[in-house]
Amino acid sequence: MEGSQLLNSVITESITLQSFLICIFSSLALGVLSALVFTAYGHHTGSLTLSLAMLPPVVALIIMLVNGNIGAGLAVAGTFALVRFRSVPGSAKEITGLFFSVALGLACGMGYVAIAGLFFVIISLFLLLLERFRFGQNSPSERQLKITIPENLDYDGLFDDLLNEYTLDHELIRVRTTNMGTLYELTYNIRLRGKDISKDFIDALRCRNGNLTVSCGREADRDMM
Repeated sequence: MEGSQLLNSVITESITLQSFLICIFSSLALGVLSALVFTAYGHHTGSLTLSLAMLPPVVALIIMLVNGNIGAGLAVAGTFALVRFRSVPGSAKEITGLFFSVALGLACGMGYVAIAGLFFVIISLFLLLLERFRFGQNSPSERQLKITIPENLDYDGLFDDLLNEYTLDHELIRVRTTNMGTLYELTYNIRLRGKDISKDFIDALRCRNGNLTVSCGREADRDMM
């Protein structure tokens, strides 16, 4: 019985100074902790870390101000509709972190501080397990290869013999023109035979493409959690 009471909202009929402080300080603490959790397993910008930390108290305040109002949903939706990301779109991991912070703020704003804390612990442990077992992460041998060639060079099967020699498998995923249409950029997803990129492989590609640009590295993690 006591355990179920702990999960009840600290806000009863109206918001008191005590319930307000509990919700705000709880959301602040959970915001900072969520920022630490999501930035501990990857490189993120300072602006993202600040956003993860500040979203819970901001959302909590909005929810407390419109709590019980019939237009609460419209007010919250309108507030977040004003937010525009003017930089490069974030990865799925960054967006998940932002939704996580918003969820914590919603719970705290409605007074369910214990539920917010319990939710934070469960998700944090879940993320720790996923990271421990490298769930959904690419193999160390997987790379993205970009090769620039002149426009008058037929790229169909041009590098197949080299790719078969130095990679376990490969796939041409994109062809685009660069430099005002005078060059082609070929993009391959490849899986190397070893973990390291062979210098002989790069040199052979440069000899084949006329010593133009060749780059090989890990694909930017833009669509993972």
